[in-house]
Amino acid sequence: MKIAELKHRLHRDRPMVSVTLRMPDDVLVDLKRIAPLLGFSGYQPLMRTYIGQGLRTDLERLDNTPIAKFVEALRQNGVPDETIQRAINEIAA
Repeated sequence: MKIAELKHRLHRDRPMVSVTLRMPDDVLVDLKRIAPLLGFSGYQPLMRTYIGQGLRTDLERLDNTPIAKFVEALRQNGVPDETIQRAINEIAA
Protein backbone atom coordinates (compact mmCIF):
# COMPACT_ATOMS: atom_id res chain seq x y z
CA MET A 1 0.00 0.00 0.00
CA LYS A 2 1.29 3.44 -0.84
CA ILE A 3 2.38 5.68 2.03
CA ALA A 4 -0.10 8.47 1.19
CA GLU A 5 -3.00 6.01 1.11
CA LEU A 6 -1.90 4.43 4.37
CA LYS A 7 -1.67 7.84 6.08
CA HIS A 8 -5.20 8.64 4.90
CA ARG A 9 -6.49 5.35 6.30
CA LEU A 10 -4.97 6.04 9.71
CA HIS A 11 -7.05 9.19 10.27
CA ARG A 12 -9.69 8.53 12.91
CA ASP A 13 -12.12 11.09 11.45
CA ARG A 14 -12.83 9.17 8.24
CA PRO A 15 -16.54 8.91 7.40
CA MET A 16 -18.26 5.76 8.62
CA VAL A 17 -21.10 3.82 6.99
CA SER A 18 -23.47 1.42 8.74
CA VAL A 19 -23.57 -2.13 7.42
CA THR A 20 -25.55 -5.18 8.43
CA LEU A 21 -23.61 -8.38 8.86
CA ARG A 22 -25.08 -11.75 9.71
CA MET A 23 -22.90 -14.09 11.73
CA PRO A 24 -23.33 -17.02 14.10
CA ASP A 25 -24.36 -16.14 17.66
CA ASP A 26 -21.37 -17.89 19.18
CA VAL A 27 -18.95 -15.79 17.11
CA LEU A 28 -20.57 -12.59 18.36
CA VAL A 29 -20.44 -13.86 21.94
CA ASP A 30 -16.71 -14.57 21.53
CA LEU A 31 -16.07 -11.14 20.00
CA LYS A 32 -17.86 -9.43 22.88
CA ARG A 33 -15.90 -11.52 25.38
CA ILE A 34 -12.41 -10.93 24.00
CA ALA A 35 -12.76 -7.31 22.85
CA PRO A 36 -12.15 -5.80 26.32
CA LEU A 37 -9.36 -8.31 26.98
CA LEU A 38 -7.57 -6.99 23.89
CA GLY A 39 -8.12 -3.37 24.88
CA PHE A 40 -11.05 -2.59 22.58
CA SER A 41 -14.02 -0.52 23.72
CA GLY A 42 -16.43 -3.03 22.18
CA TYR A 43 -16.82 -5.80 19.65
CA GLN A 44 -17.37 -3.48 16.67
CA PRO A 45 -13.92 -1.84 16.83
CA LEU A 46 -12.44 -5.34 17.15
CA MET A 47 -14.37 -6.47 14.05
CA ARG A 48 -13.15 -3.40 12.13
CA THR A 49 -9.60 -4.26 13.15
CA TYR A 50 -9.93 -7.87 12.00
CA ILE A 51 -11.47 -6.81 8.69
CA GLY A 52 -8.89 -4.08 8.17
CA GLN A 53 -5.99 -6.46 8.81
CA GLY A 54 -7.31 -9.01 6.34
CA LEU A 55 -8.08 -6.33 3.78
CA ARG A 56 -4.60 -4.79 4.02
CA THR A 57 -3.03 -8.24 3.64
CA ASP A 58 -5.05 -8.98 0.51
CA LEU A 59 -4.51 -5.50 -0.97
CA GLU A 60 -0.77 -5.81 -0.47
CA ARG A 61 -0.75 -9.23 -2.09
CA LEU A 62 -2.91 -8.14 -5.02
CA ASP A 63 -1.11 -4.81 -5.51
CA ASN A 64 2.16 -6.67 -5.99
CA THR A 65 1.02 -8.88 -8.86
CA PRO A 66 2.77 -8.44 -12.22
CA ILE A 67 -0.45 -7.05 -13.73
CA ALA A 68 -0.87 -4.47 -10.95
CA LYS A 69 2.76 -3.42 -11.36
CA PHE A 70 2.26 -3.16 -15.14
CA VAL A 71 -0.84 -0.97 -14.70
CA GLU A 72 1.05 1.27 -12.28
CA ALA A 73 3.93 1.56 -14.78
CA LEU A 74 1.46 2.57 -17.49
CA ARG A 75 0.09 5.31 -15.23
CA GLN A 76 3.58 6.55 -14.39
CA ASN A 77 4.33 6.73 -18.11
CA GLY A 78 1.34 8.94 -18.80
CA VAL A 79 -1.26 6.46 -20.03
CA PRO A 80 -4.67 7.89 -18.99
CA ASP A 81 -6.74 5.91 -16.48
CA GLU A 82 -9.63 5.82 -19.00
CA THR A 83 -7.43 4.02 -21.53
CA ILE A 84 -6.18 1.56 -18.93
CA GLN A 85 -9.73 0.86 -17.71
CA ARG A 86 -10.98 0.38 -21.28
CA ALA A 87 -8.20 -2.16 -21.94
CA ILE A 88 -8.98 -4.01 -18.69
CA ASN A 89 -12.67 -4.12 -19.62
CA GLU A 90 -11.82 -5.51 -23.06
CA ILE A 91 -9.77 -8.41 -21.72
CA ALA A 92 -12.29 -9.13 -18.97
CA ALA A 93 -15.18 -9.49 -21.43
